[in-house]
Amino acid sequence: MIDIYNLLAEIVGEQHVSNHKEERYFYGCDPGLTPPHEPDYVVMPETTEEVQQIVKLANKEKIPIVPKGGGLALTGLVIPQKGGIVIDMKRMGKILEVNEKSRYVVVEGGVTHGMLQNYLKKHHPKLRHSIPDSPAISTVVGNAVIHGQGRLTQQYGFNSDMVSGLEVVLPTGEICRIGSHSISSQHWFSKGAPWPDLSGLFLGWFGTTGIITKLGLRLYPCKKMRDVMVFLTDKIELVPDIILKLTHTEMTEDIVVNEQPLPPRMKGNIYILIIITGDSDEELDFKRKIIWDALWDIFESRDGGFLSVPADMKPPLLEMPSRDVVRFADVRKGGGFEYSGPIIPLEKYPEFITKQKELVSKYNLSYSATSRVIAGGHCMMYAFAFTFNRADPDEMDRIRKALREAAEFTVEQGGMMWKPTIEEQKMIIERMDPNTLKIMKKIKELLDPNGIMNPGNWEA
Repeated sequence: MIDIYNLLAEIVGEQHVSNHKEERYFYGCDPGLTPPHEPDYVVMPETTEEVQQIVKLANKEKIPIVPKGGGLALTGLVIPQKGGIVIDMKRMGKILEVNEKSRYVVVEGGVTHGMLQNYLKKHHPKLRHSIPDSPAISTVVGNAVIHGQGRLTQQYGFNSDMVSGLEVVLPTGEICRIGSHSISSQHWFSKGAPWPDLSGLFLGWFGTTGIITKLGLRLYPCKKMRDVMVFLTDKIELVPDIILKLTHTEMTEDIVVNEQPLPPRMKGNIYILIIITGDSDEELDFKRKIIWDALWDIFESRDGGFLSVPADMKPPLLEMPSRDVVRFADVRKGGGFEYSGPIIPLEKYPEFITKQKELVSKYNLSYSATSRVIAGGHCMMYAFAFTFNRADPDEMDRIRKALREAAEFTVEQGGMMWKPTIEEQKMIIERMDPNTLKIMKKIKELLDPNGIMNPGNWEA
């Protein structure tokens, strides 16, 4: 009988592999509602070559593999549904290159957003990347793989749209370069164009087609000054038009729409956070005026208005990442948090917030509704967000039912579920165009003939 543990230890060293119960328990769950399932082994490689050897071993022995970054997707995407080996990427934490002229960075698969943010502040203060509102331990690669969002999403699209190249270990153990550096390891400026863009074979697949060991990511100017404006309305139906007017100005860095019951002064009102940046007071004043002018007709009709934000209240609204998300995640003091984050057309916002309130009333839940505008207003992410106490099984069951209803509603409304659970993936597959599904199956079978990569995800 093959001793998998010792073979893994030979690859990464005995101190970086485990089959102990406590580690297997930890790697078999996440903060969300997906039932836990333990792996057989946990391994922490340090190099692409070590990842390659692990994958070759697993492919030969037909052992499932689950690559893991920060483990913060919440929807069970890195829970090893069929056991096997969890590959924790944390030791691959090098920032390999920053190109200031072409504005990109190359990172290894375990680099976190906190690490990259601090590195840029220290060594390249004129550059920044799109920082998601997740804990700083979330990984750059993990966020890109799930089409994550960040503080530059409104301007430039999903963080996956900002990828400028990939190095991937395929399920067969081969190493593949995607993008401009496929002909020269020195240049990571494009993930595809003007050639065929093969990055789509790996982004959005949740680690079922390969393990990304290096990633190129576009960087953007870090302006000297940032400010926040808050527009308030109690007319849900006006939100799409307000966002349309704001995005038409092309003056905003980020637009976030909030609706929540606490504190009481917020109940029944919708707060639209408008982030602007500039290199001078004159530039910020110009942007404020343009934004004021854009929303003047709504202000004049008394259907909305700007909320005065004192200077001492601005820092929490401007911090990156925002700690408000983390605070809300534990508002029930039970360590549980999950949300369904459908991507929807702007005009669907009223229907979705109405549905959320219906679910909250029906299932008696604590909630927050935070939405982010994407790619200049072409769509938005709407979050059905719920927090729960893990010691309360009844509350957890009510949230499962609410999230399932939210997912069904999303599909009915023509939205696209973000980082869907396995149950939601099946819901999508059942409704997917048959030829689209056929192409996905062919891609999966071609890249992963033995079905070892994060099995259970994107399976018909």
